[in-house]
Amino acid sequence: MRLVIARCSVDYAGRLDAHLPEANRLIMVKADGCVAVHADGGAYKPLNWMNAPNTLVELDASDSEDGLVRWVVTSPKKETLTITLHEVLSDVAEELGEDPGLQKDGVEAHLQELLAENPDTIEDGLKLVRREYPTAIGPVDLLCRDETDQVVAIEVKRRGEIDGVEQLARYIERLSLDSSLGDVRGVYVAQSIKPQAKVLAESRGFTWVEVDYDELRGMKSDELKLF
Repeated sequence: MRLVIARCSVDYAGRLDAHLPEANRLIMVKADGCVAVHADGGAYKPLNWMNAPNTLVELDASDSEDGLVRWVVTSPKKETLTITLHEVLSDVAEELGEDPGLQKDGVEAHLQELLAENPDTIEDGLKLVRREYPTAIGPVDLLCRDETDQVVAIEVKRRGEIDGVEQLARYIERLSLDSSLGDVRGVYVAQSIKPQAKVLAESRGFTWVEVDYDELRGMKSDELKLF
C-alpha cells in the first residue's frame, strides 16, 4: 500500500465532472489498484476514488506546462481521476501481506453453531442430525429431523438474500437423490431476510425464520421474531 500526504487538487471526468480545489489530503493506493483521496475528516468515506481495475499513470513535472506532477487514473469505462500534486509532504509504501479478513462475533459459522445447539429455536421439535451435512455440491449447514421424523435441510445466513434461497434449493435437489432420506423440506434461517427472499422461499415451498443472535447467546430480548 502506498500512502501519500500532499497538497493536491483532484478532477474527476466521467458520468459527471467533479473538482476538488487545492488542499492537504491523504492519497491511498492499494495493492489491488484502488485509489482513494481522503480529507482529515468525514470518517472512512473518501472524497473521491477509483475502484480497481484501473490504470494509474504518473506524469512527470517535465510533461506539464505548470511543472506539476499529475496522477491520471483511468477506469475500463474511460472515467478519469486526475490528481495534481502541488506539494508532497509524505510518500511511503509498505507491503501489508495477505489479510485473513474480518473476524467478528455473529458471523455465519457462530450463528450456525448456536442454532445447532438449539435447533428448537428454529422450529419446535427439531432434532439435529448433523452440521455441515455433505453433498456433491457442498455441505448443508444443518440437517435435522422434525417431530414427524421428516428430514429438514436448513441454510443459515447472517443476512438472508435471494442467492441463499437458491443455494438451499440446490441442496434439497441433491438430498432428494438419496432415497434413504425420504422427502426433504427446507428452512431458510437468518438474522434478517429481505422481502424478495421471503417471497422466493415461500414460492419454493420453504419456511423462513428470522432469529435473534443476542437471544441465542442467552441475552433477553423483548422483540418477538415471527415465522
